[in-house]
Amino acid sequence: MTQRSLLSTSIKTALFASFTISSGISVSAYAAEETAKVERIEVTGSRIQRQDMETASPVTVIDAAAIKAEGFTSVDELLQAQTSMAGAAVGSSTNNGADGVAQVDLRGMGSQRTLVLLNGRRMVNSGSGADSAVDLNAIPVAMIARVEILKDGASAVYGSDAIAGVVNIITKKDFEGFQFDVQGGMTDKSDGENGEISALYGMNTDSGNYTFGVAYSKREGVIQSDRDWTDPGYSSFIPTGSLGGKVVNDQGEWVKRDSGYDFTQDSYFQTPNERTSVFANMVQEINDDIVFTGDFLYTKRKSSQQMAAQPADIMLNVCGDSNTLPGEPCITLNDAMIAGGIAADDTGRVNYRRRTTDVGPRIYSQDTDTYRLSAGLTGTLDVHTGFNWDASYTYGNNKAKTQVDNSINATNMEASVYANQDAWFSGDPLSQAIIDDISFTEQNTGGNEQHTFSAGLNGELFDLDAGAVAFAIGAEYRYESGYYTPDQVIQDGDSTAAQQDATDGDYNVLSIFQEVSVPFTDKLTGEFALRYDDYSTFGKATTWKVGLTYEATDDLMLRGVAATGFRAPSISELYGGDTGSFDYLTDPLGHEQDPQILVRYTSDDDLEAEESESLTAGLVYSPSAIDGLSLTLDYWSFKVTNAITRLDVQSGINACLVGNDSTACETFGIDPTAGAAKFDNLTSSLTNVGSQDTSGIDFNLAYTFEGLGLDWKISNDTTYLLNFEQDNEDYTGTIDGNFGAYAKVRNNFSIQASQGDWSVMYFNRYIGEMDDHYTDYDDNGNPVAALAKSDAVLYHNISGTYHINNDMTVTAGVKNLTDEEPSRVSNGSDGGTVPEVYDVIGRQYYAGFSMKF
Repeated sequence: MTQRSLLSTSIKTALFASFTISSGISVSAYAAEETAKVERIEVTGSRIQRQDMETASPVTVIDAAAIKAEGFTSVDELLQAQTSMAGAAVGSSTNNGADGVAQVDLRGMGSQRTLVLLNGRRMVNSGSGADSAVDLNAIPVAMIARVEILKDGASAVYGSDAIAGVVNIITKKDFEGFQFDVQGGMTDKSDGENGEISALYGMNTDSGNYTFGVAYSKREGVIQSDRDWTDPGYSSFIPTGSLGGKVVNDQGEWVKRDSGYDFTQDSYFQTPNERTSVFANMVQEINDDIVFTGDFLYTKRKSSQQMAAQPADIMLNVCGDSNTLPGEPCITLNDAMIAGGIAADDTGRVNYRRRTTDVGPRIYSQDTDTYRLSAGLTGTLDVHTGFNWDASYTYGNNKAKTQVDNSINATNMEASVYANQDAWFSGDPLSQAIIDDISFTEQNTGGNEQHTFSAGLNGELFDLDAGAVAFAIGAEYRYESGYYTPDQVIQDGDSTAAQQDATDGDYNVLSIFQEVSVPFTDKLTGEFALRYDDYSTFGKATTWKVGLTYEATDDLMLRGVAATGFRAPSISELYGGDTGSFDYLTDPLGHEQDPQILVRYTSDDDLEAEESESLTAGLVYSPSAIDGLSLTLDYWSFKVTNAITRLDVQSGINACLVGNDSTACETFGIDPTAGAAKFDNLTSSLTNVGSQDTSGIDFNLAYTFEGLGLDWKISNDTTYLLNFEQDNEDYTGTIDGNFGAYAKVRNNFSIQASQGDWSVMYFNRYIGEMDDHYTDYDDNGNPVAALAKSDAVLYHNISGTYHINNDMTVTAGVKNLTDEEPSRVSNGSDGGTVPEVYDVIGRQYYAGFSMKF
């Protein structure tokens, strides 16, 4: 028997003891000889290095060639095209409220429940400040070698946030030579131009590799009204203003408003974005046993959104009313106003609304800088144990400056109306002096910072008859901080936009993790993981994972994973300042109102962690009778309890006003007796009372073969959603402007034919029909069936690649070949639809060129 060190024996004994307690398996002796060294890799979802990529967990891999062939220029675009995505992750088509951020939403469970890694290590949360998820804009497509999507819960391996799964972005490394790429595209309507230029250089030395890259990309906007299918987005806020719901006509008479302002003329379907990235990877052997690795990424993003001019809504005192106190500023109702039916309400005031088009559209802009530096050492403990060790440090930093041009100071506007009544009530354009007095540029700052120290040990403990028992153990310390400081006018509540307080906070966590892989027999392998996390905020969390793979035959493998998970409350959830949100809500009693109602969002520093249970079970089938064919079929289920959520405000309004539920009225701050002011104190607080329950089936087919003198590749991905419930509300097979889409069926199909230097690919993407998640009410306030269905859509894409020679390649393609229009959604978020779900841009052409030397 080989002599082993005391350290080796102690570690193995401790690990083995913890394993046998849970499994009941005992082994009499260690293997007599060390096995030969073989190349092992770390697969997403496990820290154990192994030879086989196929584990108990389902993983989708998208390589750089597929990304280029399909014309993706952003990470979020390629991820949201996957069938495993749902909901409405913000991205290039989110014009309202996203601040240019792009995120991923696996299973539609929320971007905060999908963990994003870069080369297996955490990426700093990023955006406009105190963010709860990663901004995928920070990662340029040019640096990606492949993307791995782990589609089961992985908190036992990676800790918080991996409830729905993990997206691991692997960058290009070990590159030698120089590569130059350029790609550009535009719509068939000559707008929405986009392009990317990148360069990659790598060199090998006797003991390492150094790879450097730079990328620049730019995307132009698309205005909503430039698409003829767009529903006009009428709002009761009009440029000439309204007093008490009346407007001035050409004869100077005050009449009832019979039309609104179409805000789609000033709003984007595709938002402008400009990014510059610099990145580097290095691998350097220090000696035969130690290797240093490092990677660096810096991205500057400049993005913008545009919305209709600011809607201003103020209440004015009426002169002569008994409720107006002596000395208070007031307006005088003239004979025409009185004849038109304008009168003070029971508080002695009258409502004045105006779309401030004289000032100009609201132009949101962001200037963000995101840095990430990661460095690590890996090595062999000693020649006798064969154990491998690693230690790493990762630093992430994100800083943002955001601003909103043509904002309105409500305090100044109110004073101006009192002082210049004729100018405001005439219906004529405002003077430049008034415009300068009431307008300002909103300026905000924010940021995020992350420090992560990690160390681990992995290797093989001992041999069983079926093979070696492998393990990985380690510890990690992580510090997170974030802040967001709104403009002082916003903090003071003087703006017509919602008042918002500042956010500032931090936390730290110490973690210990362990994994063991056990080959019970030649066919049955078990994977076991356990993790302990200690947070400075809510306290402790322990999670586990059990996975099994069974090779039933040479062609068929069965697999399954059961796991627990958690998500720690984020900086903004714990320490976020109170903020307002204009949500798309409906009065179930049918009273006339603007579709967006102000809701006060509040945070809570006593929030607990979310908890989850997940299960995946399926098979991998590669029939030997059909060479090149492989199939996977997986059932998946996720249940989240103690979820941090804001209760559905629309359901609360319905319960209060239709169901006469006094508890709902109190919870959401609704006063049914207050008439038009019943929603003035509408509040939505973060609490740990939420839940999610979702399940479905994933099917994948991949087939490569030769026929008709060509090489063929066929791929088909299907996700069938069995159930999605959140906070006891069923969203299965529905779509909504607030929550996005939960289609029962999503399918991606591609077929590629190639020969020699050329290849052609056809790709389609199917989203099944859905019911509008919107309830209408009859005259008695009783709910009736959904207003409409959103039709199924099938998008067709084609692309071709030609290798001019070994060093030069050209690619060209068309997205949405048949120019499919998005389905109408009665409660859509923009333009009569949900832009995060459907293609609102239309047919697009793209082409690219790559040169290596």
